[in-house]
Amino acid sequence: MGGINIIVHKLRRLRIIRGLLNLYCNDCLVEVVKVLCILVTDVNSYNTKSYLAATQNLFTTLLKEIIIALQAYYRAHLFIKQHKLWFWILIPGLIYTLLFLVSMHYFGQTCNQYIEWLSLKTGLKNWLDKIDSGFLGFLFTLGSLILWLVMMLSYFSLFKYIFLIIGSPIFAFLSEKTEAILEEKEYPFSILLLTQDIFRGSRVAIRNSLWQSVYMLCILIVSIIPAIGWLTPVMAVLVECYYFGFSMLDYNMKRNEKTTSESLAFIGQHKGLAIGNGIIFYLLNLTIVGCIIAPAYAVVAATLSIIAVKKENSN
Repeated sequence: MGGINIIVHKLRRLRIIRGLLNLYCNDCLVEVVKVLCILVTDVNSYNTKSYLAATQNLFTTLLKEIIIALQAYYRAHLFIKQHKLWFWILIPGLIYTLLFLVSMHYFGQTCNQYIEWLSLKTGLKNWLDKIDSGFLGFLFTLGSLILWLVMMLSYFSLFKYIFLIIGSPIFAFLSEKTEAILEEKEYPFSILLLTQDIFRGSRVAIRNSLWQSVYMLCILIVSIIPAIGWLTPVMAVLVECYYFGFSMLDYNMKRNEKTTSESLAFIGQHKGLAIGNGIIFYLLNLTIVGCIIAPAYAVVAATLSIIAVKKENSN
């Protein structure tokens, strides 16, 4: 067991690796390392079975919470339709879609120009032209595509956080109204509370954007590596999903008088809710109609998923 502890300790000493481990599955990867080491040393021990059971529980909980978050979007649609909240859905959605399409168009062109400049500056394009290898040309094209995707995801992340800051008054209101209807209690309007919600939402969005930028920079570097870099778009999407879902869930945390630290702890224990919320948000952004409804639906769905988890834990 001493060797296992050394491996885990070394993993935790690396801040970036530790953050990635904690991000994806609540130390699931650390538990997997323990399980593999134990399987090598003693397959039939009691500890092996206990670690396998613990790891299975972690993955089961994560998957269960992702499913709850996915189902919350359908419930959000029924909720919005029943309580006629379309005005608060369509207005921010139309603004978001217009800004999104225009900015992504121009940034996409900039990405193409940058990749072409990078290939010429490094001499890679001229070298490939000289050797005239179809296989290496294919790898170069694939690598360029992956780099373009990662850059577009990085820009989308920045754009998303800017919109979260700008739209925080509407998102805070939607989250509050959703819970007020479900819990059948009134939240009196207060300029002071609304201002606090705006500052809290902006602060969380800035914090998440900074941490996500660290991870995205690491992913961007890895994306240049052949073969290994092919997995980076998936990694980038998972990081994006988690941090976007985090921002949506935090509106509910603030209204329930949770500090930022308490919000971090709660969402850290329920990462599946954040990841699931972000997954549907990104899928919705693949269509024009989805772009319009995605931001507001994400807020309502986040509130519904938290309430669902709380009720389940209380039973």
